[in-house]
Amino acid sequence: MSLPASLISTSSQAVTRDKPSSGQPALRITAIGWVVSAAAGQLIFAAYIASFYGRSTLSGHPERWNEVMNRGFVAGDHTFNWVLGVHLLMALAIILGAPLQLFPAVRRHLPAFHRWNGRLYMVMASTLALGGLSLVWIRAGVAGDLTQHLGTSLNAALILWFVIEAWRSARRRAIEPHRRWALRLFLAVSGVWFFRIGLMLWLALNQSPVGFDPKTFTGPTLSALSFLQTLLPLGILQGYFYAQRTIHPPLRWVVVATLFLATLATLAGSAAATMILWWPNMTSTG
Repeated sequence: MSLPASLISTSSQAVTRDKPSSGQPALRITAIGWVVSAAAGQLIFAAYIASFYGRSTLSGHPERWNEVMNRGFVAGDHTFNWVLGVHLLMALAIILGAPLQLFPAVRRHLPAFHRWNGRLYMVMASTLALGGLSLVWIRAGVAGDLTQHLGTSLNAALILWFVIEAWRSARRRAIEPHRRWALRLFLAVSGVWFFRIGLMLWLALNQSPVGFDPKTFTGPTLSALSFLQTLLPLGILQGYFYAQRTIHPPLRWVVVATLFLATLATLAGSAAATMILWWPNMTSTG
């Protein structure tokens, strides 16, 4: 799963009574591994959005959206076609803007840019969350069942909550709480990406759609994934925060192992999503 680069900078601020050899260096290294694997995967996802959706739209064939999503483009439904189009454009912008917001060097050397980029990021995150809710609950025919829609709604609700808390802590100039809320926001906003790499990894491991019907896009696998896309990364992040402060090295090593496995899963899921979903659509000429 993904972890932004600013996580790494917080490790030096952790208050522990352990020697560095008790797991802090390994914690930092595995966090970096998660950062790098996630950044690579999300950049490929951004390239896919720009290439497939952008090329389809600019060539005058937005109906091609329906090749990769159920009722993506509906002839005559101008309002929600625009909602989805803006949703996709903002998704691209927010993926590209997150690293600029989270890297410590940007905060230190370009504080004004950090503030304004952060405000824009929170506005886009809120807009994405509200747009996603409208597409799920108002527009008819969206893929998935009630359980999946509830998982998506939980993701949107958490995004809105984290936006509020990140904004409040920034206004109070509470730097460390703000950083933590911003990291939670980043992971929640990445839920769509987590869902895709998780699903593609599942398909690659099983070599078949185990636990769901690909025609109706329903089943226990997708129901579970609709919640795990949000809750699992946030759980790993919370474990990371705890590992920075704990005085118990064995617990820190558990988090190190978790981050290592998360890095492997991210690399494998991103590779599977690229080969199965993103690259074929990026290079198609239909």
